[in-house]
Amino acid sequence: MTDHVSFSRILVANRGEIAIRIMRTCREMGIRTIAVYSDVDRDALHVRYADEAHLIGGASARESYLDIDRILGVAVQRGVEAVHPGYGFLSENPAFAEACQNLGIVFIGPSAEALRSVGNKISARHMAQKCGVPVVPGSIAGLNGHSEAAAIAETIGYPVLLKAAAGGGGKGMRTARSEAELHRALDAAAREAEHAFGNPSLYVEKLVDPARHVEVQLLADHFDNVVHLGERDCSIQRRFQKVIEESPSPAVNDDLRNRITAAAITLAKAIGYRNAGTVEFLVDGDRFYFIEVNARLQVEHPVTEMVTGIDLVKEQILIAGELPLRFRQEEVVLRGAALQARIYAENPAYNFLPSPGVVSTVAEPCGSGIRIDSGIANGSVVPVEYDGLLAKLVTWGGTRAEAMERMKHALDCYEVHGVHTTVPFKRYVLGCAAFQSGEYDTRFIANMIQDWKRSYSRV
Repeated sequence: MTDHVSFSRILVANRGEIAIRIMRTCREMGIRTIAVYSDVDRDALHVRYADEAHLIGGASARESYLDIDRILGVAVQRGVEAVHPGYGFLSENPAFAEACQNLGIVFIGPSAEALRSVGNKISARHMAQKCGVPVVPGSIAGLNGHSEAAAIAETIGYPVLLKAAAGGGGKGMRTARSEAELHRALDAAAREAEHAFGNPSLYVEKLVDPARHVEVQLLADHFDNVVHLGERDCSIQRRFQKVIEESPSPAVNDDLRNRITAAAITLAKAIGYRNAGTVEFLVDGDRFYFIEVNARLQVEHPVTEMVTGIDLVKEQILIAGELPLRFRQEEVVLRGAALQARIYAENPAYNFLPSPGVVSTVAEPCGSGIRIDSGIANGSVVPVEYDGLLAKLVTWGGTRAEAMERMKHALDCYEVHGVHTTVPFKRYVLGCAAFQSGEYDTRFIANMIQDWKRSYSRV
């Protein structure tokens, strides 16, 4: 199958490590890359890596990476044929996808209609229910005040989880274990949702605890072909934000994998989904429940690439160019195991507070089975205005044990000076017996954090 596309120029509407990762594939495909940047990113690595770069505004995301008009103004001026949004910022914004379409520019992602269908978590739950995909018990519409939330919580039983209808990335989420907690959590979640997404709407669902957080990677073309690329386990979370991911999941056997991937494909076909996407589930033993659809590339996509040998960004670009998938489901083979550790500019000693500043020096590990998707170099500025993700450290091995040993070695060799990072915390996680055995769930970090703090304070 051909992998030739007509795109000669792609604008990457993002920054940091994901912008560089997208540009790397574009270079391999012979496609010229156009970067955009804000005032504080003038000397950022993604600006230097791109074939050309253009200033789009001030330091705040609203003045730059969230400004559709300024981004597309550059796209039109530079004659790009397509825009890749990466993840975060405008990646799941249907207005951005529609604006691209109106200008005759290809949005490398799902259609605006699909984004609207799954971008609201409540409507996505409706769609899953229609398809016969099990969902977590909870509300079927946006909450209308405290009394309604309390009534639903009483019906499904505490503990419950409040979630932003337009949410993602762990924002706008609060746990409540009683009615008194519910009222406080409702106000806090609504405020955070309004700030993060411009939409305070919430829904409530039963907190499935303990559980595993397992997601299925999908690719779908314009010819009704949908394939899955296995699953990822994202249960190692802190405050609903993923910390370490792996593929395949230690908790998923062949029978469960067949059922959960079939459910993901059924839902994608019902939506009419195109491009790369992820369907997320909670797994409780041999049962699973739909959570949401992430209609974009995921931060943790490299572990899937490592076990399948498939470049997801390349496939995104080919699908956006209206080419059919180059492989059938039976040709997708999972080989070995892969882990990913997210490296953030945060200070573990002070409750993981952001640690902006200047990276004086960085020494990144290398070797067999080690991959670094990095957005920093010596002298890089880590701005306070954006997410503090510096890099993604990924290891592969023929077995999970081999992938873990490579990750331990890589973390031991990883050095970043000038800002605090989460590298020490990741080293501790890798040494925990529950992680090494693969017998962990979403409570893992909550259960070990005090031991970690005592250990770290003695260092």
